[in-house]
Amino acid sequence: MSRTPPARRLRLGLPRRVFSQVLLMQLAIAAGVAVLATGLFLAPLSNQLDDQAMRRALAIAQTTAAEPEIAEQVKDTPPLPSGPVQKEAERIRKATGAEYVVVLDWRGVRWSHPTRSEVGRIVSTDPGQALAGKEIMQIDSGTLGRTARGKVPLYDSRHEIVGAVSVGIAYDSVRARLIHAIPGLFAYAGGALAVGALAAWLISRRVQRQTRDLAFSDISGLLAEREAMLHGIREGVVALDRAGRVRLLNDEARRLLGIGDEAVGRSPDEALGDGRTADVLAGRVTGTDLVTVRGQRVLVANRMPTDDGGAVATLRDRTELEQLGRELDSTHGLIDALRAQDHEHANRMHTLLGLLELEMYEDAVEFVGEVVGDHRATAEQVTEKIEDPLLAALLVGKATVAAERGVALWVSDRTRLPDRLVDPSGLVTIVGNLVDNALDAAAGAPHARVEVELRTEGRTAVLRVRDTGPGIPVEQRELVFTEGWSTKEAPAHRGRGLGLSLVRKLAERQGGSATVGEAGGGGAEFTVVLPDALAETQPALTTPAETQPALTAPAAQQAATEEES
Repeated sequence: MSRTPPARRLRLGLPRRVFSQVLLMQLAIAAGVAVLATGLFLAPLSNQLDDQAMRRALAIAQTTAAEPEIAEQVKDTPPLPSGPVQKEAERIRKATGAEYVVVLDWRGVRWSHPTRSEVGRIVSTDPGQALAGKEIMQIDSGTLGRTARGKVPLYDSRHEIVGAVSVGIAYDSVRARLIHAIPGLFAYAGGALAVGALAAWLISRRVQRQTRDLAFSDISGLLAEREAMLHGIREGVVALDRAGRVRLLNDEARRLLGIGDEAVGRSPDEALGDGRTADVLAGRVTGTDLVTVRGQRVLVANRMPTDDGGAVATLRDRTELEQLGRELDSTHGLIDALRAQDHEHANRMHTLLGLLELEMYEDAVEFVGEVVGDHRATAEQVTEKIEDPLLAALLVGKATVAAERGVALWVSDRTRLPDRLVDPSGLVTIVGNLVDNALDAAAGAPHARVEVELRTEGRTAVLRVRDTGPGIPVEQRELVFTEGWSTKEAPAHRGRGLGLSLVRKLAERQGGSATVGEAGGGGAEFTVVLPDALAETQPALTTPAETQPALTAPAAQQAATEEES
């Protein structure tokens, strides 16, 4: 037996959709404004109609009092329903459409009235102010009901007050005019409300499209999720508006680019300065997985336009991957060199074995001495000119790789580098990149040769790397230092066009420079100048050996013999 689902309770309240809430609020505002405007218009309209009615009554009273015959007849004739004053007053009343025209003497006795039986009686309201010479406008009630009244004094030919004239306009006619105006006002208000409702609907539809018909709670949830996602992911995110200004940075983007909140509202050129990174973010360089260098970091950038004309760029830190790629290249080179040395070593061992089997012992000793001497000479040649152990080890390893590739790596006789480097790893990176590029350029050429010259001038280190390759055309000598620019095909595990760019950045970071020119043999010559690359010399300390007495000649000769052995 299936259970009957519970009945859904009717929930009252605002609708959830932004479109519906905005439309409802705008309709409420439009209706409220229409009602308020109508009320504000009706209130002064009622007062204006009352004022017009009183002024009209006063004008009729003034016109009636201005006729000299009426004042003389009030003085000379009795107040009779058929008297001349009654007839003239009734004529004026009918001609003007007034409710009544009452003429009274100085005692307050009526000489005219629409009801003939009221002629000769005292008026129901006090005429004192009019008999005192004042003109009055008011809304008041009398024998004929509520009226808009105007009262003026009545003067004779000698300008003496002999009575007063009171004229009334029926208040029902004033109210009728007001009521008659209300439908028109409501029609205008309804038209304004309809226009407002249409505008509200159009605006709400636009809001619906822009918010994708989401509820306010959905938008709030999306914003919360966006903040959590932007600050939680390990990729840098940079959002730009349609004017190309930075409007959003997450924490990782600040770290990778080395900028803060001051970059918000500025263009990439203003925030980052000139360079490939700014060009990528601004969209001047297009493509996917664009490699760029920012400081010592290798970044991979992707830029995606948004519907509002802006863009969102993502940045990934590829520094460690790039370093692993370079180490992998070096490892491959060393493996190839070791494989060749293993083959060469086997040949030498076979040769040595043959000499021993032929009992050519002296030739065998001489052969071993030559082999060992060649390797020792290469290492000694480097270490006696370059005292820094990291750089010396790098060049010894590069010499082995160069020999395997058929390139002679030579350290210039003018090379002298003491062990006082401030940043040995930075110089190792520079030398390694330049030597690798030189080996790539010279490999395969006849009499291939790469020469490294590293000397000091005070605390300044000057590095020159020459090769016998095809050289670099003049028009491309600045392009070679551009991030991502390369004439060689990129390997699968990393990009090209970063080594020379990194060399220049490292040199400029130390206040130096990196340039390229033409070598003497027609190849390329890279020159890197690094000011303050060497630490200041320390005063020499007196060693215990210096305090000992000098050795005698036989003792010195014996010590030298022991050292050689």
